[in-house]
Amino acid sequence: MTGISSACRAVENKEVALDEGIKLLYNLDKEELIKIIVDDAKNWLAHDGLWFQAIEATHGMEAAMDADREAWRRFTVIEAQRIMARLGIAQGGGIPALVECLKHRLYARLNLQETVEVSEKRAVFRMVDCRVQSARKRKNLPDFPCKSIGIVEYSEFARMVDPRISTRCIACPPDEHPDNYWCAWEFTLS
Repeated sequence: MTGISSACRAVENKEVALDEGIKLLYNLDKEELIKIIVDDAKNWLAHDGLWFQAIEATHGMEAAMDADREAWRRFTVIEAQRIMARLGIAQGGGIPALVECLKHRLYARLNLQETVEVSEKRAVFRMVDCRVQSARKRKNLPDFPCKSIGIVEYSEFARMVDPRISTRCIACPPDEHPDNYWCAWEFTLS
């Protein structure tokens, strides 16, 4: 086919079927691909927020929080598995594997995050700027009380990377938190 890069033809020669949405990516430069990845992450987060608001509007905040926790319980495991497969990281890689996997989450494309106090047995992860919380702040809304969801999300993600890792919430809304981060999580290897 004309207009398809040699990389795309190489993939096609391995009998991998590519649709038009994938084929067009092979012809884009790195900056365009980065823009698409960030935009796709924004779209994912927008869908997550709209889904939550729809449940909240029809069934109330408590039901929306329950549904969100359950969705995160499942999604975060899938996300960790896919990241580990993409990076060639086997389960049981300890704190170094977790720190690397955290850099590849969809949230890492949207939020400012940092991992501090890293050792072989412990790491502290902080969400320095959270897109959801910052948007609420701009609208003069209270912090979204995401702690119960975060506990499930980060615990299950870490456990998928290495079942020996325990997760503890240092602070997450509705908890008070310092101005330099929205939430913080401690991961320890036992």
